[in-house]
Amino acid sequence: MFDIRFVRESFSAKSLEGKTKMSATMEKLSSNQVKLTVTVSAEEFDKAMNTAYGKLKGRLSVPGFRKGKAPRKVIENYYGAGVLVEEAFNTVLPESYDKAVEETGAKPVAQPEIDIESIGAGEDCVYTATVYVRPEVTLGQYKGVAAPAAKWEVTEDQINAEIDRAAERVSRMAEVTDRAAQMGDTANINYAGSVDGVAFEGGTAEKQSLTLGSGMFIPGFEEQLTGAKIGEDVTVHVTFPKDYRAENLAGRDAEFRCKIHEIRQNVPYELDDTFAKEVGQCRTLDEMRGRLRESLRAYYEDCAEMELQDKLMRQVAATLDYKPTDAELEQGVDSQIEVLKAQLARKGLTLEAYCQFTGETEAQLREDAKPEAENSIRIQRAAERIALLEGLSASAEEIAEELAGICKQNGMTMEQLRPYLNADFEATVASNVRMKKAIAFVRDHAVITEKMVEAQKH
Repeated sequence: MFDIRFVRESFSAKSLEGKTKMSATMEKLSSNQVKLTVTVSAEEFDKAMNTAYGKLKGRLSVPGFRKGKAPRKVIENYYGAGVLVEEAFNTVLPESYDKAVEETGAKPVAQPEIDIESIGAGEDCVYTATVYVRPEVTLGQYKGVAAPAAKWEVTEDQINAEIDRAAERVSRMAEVTDRAAQMGDTANINYAGSVDGVAFEGGTAEKQSLTLGSGMFIPGFEEQLTGAKIGEDVTVHVTFPKDYRAENLAGRDAEFRCKIHEIRQNVPYELDDTFAKEVGQCRTLDEMRGRLRESLRAYYEDCAEMELQDKLMRQVAATLDYKPTDAELEQGVDSQIEVLKAQLARKGLTLEAYCQFTGETEAQLREDAKPEAENSIRIQRAAERIALLEGLSASAEEIAEELAGICKQNGMTMEQLRPYLNADFEATVASNVRMKKAIAFVRDHAVITEKMVEAQKH
């Protein structure tokens, strides 16, 4: 029995030409499944056996030889010829499979199921790859599709709401001179701690900033500073927690002599030109309002365009004579769950925490994601069909632009992205370019009616 590790390497179609001597035939098993029979020549497989020998010889011990020094024939005689066969097969599999897919024109949508027909030193290696493929699809109308386009109007109330939200997110620290300290203030203090009249390590500090109510100090400490004024001496009595990290202080009573030097508080901004300068980086509040108006208008226009394209492509996909395979649907659901995880991560949540909060299991989430996953797959297939029918391709310049966009979106340089560039990655990028062009084609040939609506922040 062989432990077959099917690992796709970084190959491109051109790099395979003339590299592996092999042949392939394709048998159609159903509308979406084929069997590829691949034959790798004995000569080519022997080269793979030599490669396997080079990889394994340093790990195989043969009496009378130092590790790595025993000839191939000696290793085969000692361990049996099969010792190199598995590694040799793993060497030829990715390249020969990719070449077989290229030669037969198959369009796999999942990893293949590999079965070895014949294999061994000095003979052709023959295996089959049973794989689900993308079936030919029939597409209905995709030119002249009709849909309404929202034209959103930005109102003064929406601009005011944005300014209020900005004011809530920021505040200024202002010195307090006319009252005592209270919870929420930041006090600048000196303190000196002692236990039974003896100072202890780490118990003394000068001009330490402490936000009252933050819980940064020992329980009870911050509360006893409330009511104190600038310049006052305050004696604070506390008990260290029993599980305090310093064992010599754990559970013991302590006294802190404190002096307050300064009290500061968070003060909300007045909605004036100062606010516009410090928060909005604008000269005046009127200028800030104008920038917000343009920013909101651009945001709503982008939202409207995305919603319009989605409406159009959903209509087009509905005419598609196609049903995703179970494997495709599972991959689509995986993508939906990954999107959800990313959205939750931006809010500091995990999928597990989300499930606990909603009372749903991950299995239920996956089931709920299936309809949208299927719709996304159908839209992709419709776009692929349109690209084929209209001769829409991805040029090298367009692929380069798409890669630059990926780098910008992920905060990477092209050099940092380069290790991830393999045949699969590049094929996905090219597919994305064609899909965008297909969607743009549908948009350009659609019948659009404008509908004025009051904008609501998404």
